[in-house]
Amino acid sequence: MTETLTAPTATRGLVEITGVRKSFGPTEVLKGVSLTVEPGGVAVIVGPSGSGKSTLLRTINHLEKVDGGHITIDGRLVGYEVRGDRLHELREKEILKQRTDIGMVFQNFNLFPHLTALENVAEAPVVAQGRSKAEARRRGLELLDRVGLKDRADAYPRQLSGGQQQRVAIARALALDPKILLFDEPTSALDPELVNEVLDVIRELAKSGTTLIIVTHEMGFARDVADTVVFMDQGQIVEQGTPQDIFSNPQEPRTRSFFSKVLEPAFNI
Repeated sequence: MTETLTAPTATRGLVEITGVRKSFGPTEVLKGVSLTVEPGGVAVIVGPSGSGKSTLLRTINHLEKVDGGHITIDGRLVGYEVRGDRLHELREKEILKQRTDIGMVFQNFNLFPHLTALENVAEAPVVAQGRSKAEARRRGLELLDRVGLKDRADAYPRQLSGGQQQRVAIARALALDPKILLFDEPTSALDPELVNEVLDVIRELAKSGTTLIIVTHEMGFARDVADTVVFMDQGQIVEQGTPQDIFSNPQEPRTRSFFSKVLEPAFNI
């Protein structure tokens, strides 16, 4: 480890990714990725399949260990601590504690099938934060109301549509009051007619001041909700900027080539 990490800051939700590398066997999936997302910012990561988008997202909460570089949230290392001049991985208990600051919404909902919608939302605050069941239930109902599902609090996942399950998953991610919310292709497992109900919830969250980092293939949504659009290809950030810059005036040939294939002709008008 050659560079000195800054002291933890007083901000909430500042994400700094510095030179992150990740390989699976001989395949290098992330090739020295660096990205800063300011507190309350909304960064949307786009790019072709296999470009490293989801892997990068999973390194932010240490679901994937990095092979090089580091990630900090509010100046604190994620998944590691400095001892002397080297990084050492934290114990699992400490990593789990860190993850309470980082909510994640997966492609396939990952709800507990034997728990109701309310129980799915209220479980983590009781287990991870020691909140009372009454407090967790009250907060859970508030969050289900926020995503438009208070009336389905007692329904089990099998009784909910895919869009409803994903909205419960978003409420569950919010239940720990995280500094950051990560979304990994949150609509990819949904039927087309259910996509907008989930995107509408995320649009509202984007106004809340919580830092959001979203991997998506929904380009219209990305343009609408993002402060910063990040285009990745072959394990690297090729280009980043405002939605207007990236979608209407991309500078890099790889960016232009990608958007020429995925955007409707009218999109740039």
